[in-house]
Amino acid sequence: MKNKRNQTMRRHWINFDIAGFSYYDGCMVLNELKPGMQLQLVNEENNKFDPYAVAVYYNDYKLGFIPRGLNEDVYKFLEMGYDNLFEVRIQKVDEKSHPERQVSAIMYILRNNKENDCSTAHDYRNDDDRCQ
Repeated sequence: MKNKRNQTMRRHWINFDIAGFSYYDGCMVLNELKPGMQLQLVNEENNKFDPYAVAVYYNDYKLGFIPRGLNEDVYKFLEMGYDNLFEVRIQKVDEKSHPERQVSAIMYILRNNKENDCSTAHDYRNDDDRCQ
């Protein structure tokens, strides 16, 4: 996807099978899940199995987690308030696969639109107060 100035608006980062899919709400919504649907990420701060656990949701249904080993950087960005840095979409749904491989996701990093982004820290080196 490109914007008017022909800049890439998102960049592929990682692909993963949703970990723990069979332990959460995945089976209740498996028939609703389709490639391209957007998913949400939520840090799970007190997870006793993984200090960097990032849960994956479809609406209010917890599908599982970003697998350990792929989640630490994502966790840290979310922890620091960069909620809009990522876009996560379903890449594949295969009802006949093992439950831990039934749903694959793709994660993109979104372009920071500096002209409109007021969520970043104010740069006190210049006198630009557009966001205040």
